Amino acid sequence: MDVAARTPPTYFLPNTHQTPIPEMNKRLFSILFVALFVLTATAHAQNQVIEVWPNGVPEMEGQMDEEQAIKSPFDGFTWVRNVTNPTLTAYLPDPSIANGTGIIVAPGGGFHFLSMESEGSQVAEWLVERGIAAFVLKYRLVPTPTEEQAFMELLGRLFADLGSARPQMDKVTPLAIKDGEESIRILRRRADEFNLSPDRIGIIGFSAGGRVASGVAMSTDPESRPTFAAPIYGGAPTNEISIPADAPPLFTLVAQDDQLAAQSVMDLYEAWHKAGHEAELHIYSKGGHGFGMKKQDLPIDTWIERFGDWLEVQGLLN
Repeated sequence: MDVAARTPPTYFLPNTHQTPIPEMNKRLFSILFVALFVLTATAHAQNQVIEVWPNGVPEMEGQMDEEQAIKSPFDGFTWVRNVTNPTLTAYLPDPSIANGTGIIVAPGGGFHFLSMESEGSQVAEWLVERGIAAFVLKYRLVPTPTEEQAFMELLGRLFADLGSARPQMDKVTPLAIKDGEESIRILRRRADEFNLSPDRIGIIGFSAGGRVASGVAMSTDPESRPTFAAPIYGGAPTNEISIPADAPPLFTLVAQDDQLAAQSVMDLYEAWHKAGHEAELHIYSKGGHGFGMKKQDLPIDTWIERFGDWLEVQGLLN
């Protein structure tokens, strides 16, 4: 916009019966405009959306459903469902504190939806405050009814009998892992753009996203394998745990009263440890499943601080 070419507006002070103020200094106005533009551009850059498969999503069959965002009936946070075009949303730290570490954040939701705030953006914001570039991953999910009432009925059946949805979940899990693997490749290729060190790119995931994280950590392709992985209340994607010889360090965490994930998380840790790889496991007595960044007035509320401690020990906060 050519500010100087426009007719300067007339400004008024409140409670002065609309008495005009002398024309604003054009240079000051231009400076204010440029500052506003820079702030807007910066905010946009902070939330840049990156397509994981810009040349077409592989292994997609039939019509792609429309992605939908809804409010969770349990806590009012945003859920996203019917993801068929995976993306990464970038949250970048101020360059003055950026330390070169990047972490992909994979929310959970039983492969039927993604909990985008307490297991996504809120985690990303915590990481950014510590100089880490965070990238919230929307990976492929099981198709669900577009009508919200039908979706909630499906969710009720899912919570009542998780096993009934296992075949569909098992079908989409490898696709979600491929989305995670490709995300690692993207960040390594574009490391300079995001001020990252290619050897400091990891992944943290929650519940189903934790299974994605552990699956990516067990990738057979070194280029798509993260430098470190943190599956939170999410174990291995299958009962067969195949750990590569150069598997990355693992941080994992669960509540003992989590009937969905406690055993699978312990199994994953034991397999990692027996294979001779670095692993750290935290088990809290109470906390349930799916807590993310939500507070319950329990010791588990500070779980992410323990993750921060582990990152520091790994030298990833320097």
